[in-house]
Amino acid sequence: MTVLITGGGGFIGSHLVDRLLAETEAEILVLDNFSTGDVANLAHVESDRLEVRTGDVRDAEVVAEAVAEADRIYHLAAAVGVQNVVDNPLKSLQVNLHGTENVLEAASEDGTPTFLASSSEIYGKSESLPFSESDDRVVGPTTVTRWGYTTAKATDEFLALSYHDEYDLPVVIGRYFNIVGPRQTGEYGMVIPTFVEQALSGEPLTVYGDGTQTRSFTHVTDAVTVTHQLLETPAAHGEVFNVGAPQPTAINDLADRVLELTGSESEIVHVPFEEAYSEDFEEPDHREPDVSKLESLLGWAPEADLDRILRDVIEAQADAPVDLEAVR
Repeated sequence: MTVLITGGGGFIGSHLVDRLLAETEAEILVLDNFSTGDVANLAHVESDRLEVRTGDVRDAEVVAEAVAEADRIYHLAAAVGVQNVVDNPLKSLQVNLHGTENVLEAASEDGTPTFLASSSEIYGKSESLPFSESDDRVVGPTTVTRWGYTTAKATDEFLALSYHDEYDLPVVIGRYFNIVGPRQTGEYGMVIPTFVEQALSGEPLTVYGDGTQTRSFTHVTDAVTVTHQLLETPAAHGEVFNVGAPQPTAINDLADRVLELTGSESEIVHVPFEEAYSEDFEEPDHREPDVSKLESLLGWAPEADLDRILRDVIEAQADAPVDLEAVR
């Protein structure tokens, strides 16, 4: 069996490569243009079952060639990070819209089972917590750039479900909630690796807004485990699932905990969103998933709590173990 992972050189994709190589006999084909991914994420892999192919999901011919070789597809390639989306709105739309359509169209030729990575951004600025897959979405005006990303991911979902309904494509959608772990960088606005890097270097921890906004963080190993399980579960096909840990944390509390675990004496500074991005920038106050649908189907619950996530990120960046008991 051959498994195609688009975006397999990225943070989540590379961890999925690790899992599939360790727990299956599949041949793995990675397709990535490495615009946000990094070849270093796969440098540790020593297996003749992995092929890495440089290519862009916006290129329909390249995608079709890769999909034709695959028995399973994990479509993870996408524009990632709030900063990246704000700085490159057109490219972000093209990658998320054209790329996904290319993958789904090619997959439909042979009915290849496909996992589509979506995002908690789908819920926009809804305040109906926790977010359920069937909840209404609340998004802002088209003049605010970040809502373009939200709308593109929603359109991806509509496309996937339409291919399922009209072509019987076995596709499943996972809405990721703040996936975190080793290999993730803060380059595109990811808060935990940014905080850890700042704390370890003695720089101020930059909290945007007043820091009372909450997010639910999920360890990447939990995310890739459930990603694989969903694609291999026929009852999940044609469905949408939240993938996340339902334990929201305020960003101020997150910053405090990073300082505790690193032993850093860095200060915490607050920066207004409009200063960091633009005057019309909008940031949702809260993100919390309802994962009862996932639990009901798979009996799944995340194994890693926030401290485990932070410990693993700190150890990866500092290349040294973290004694959690010493700071409890």
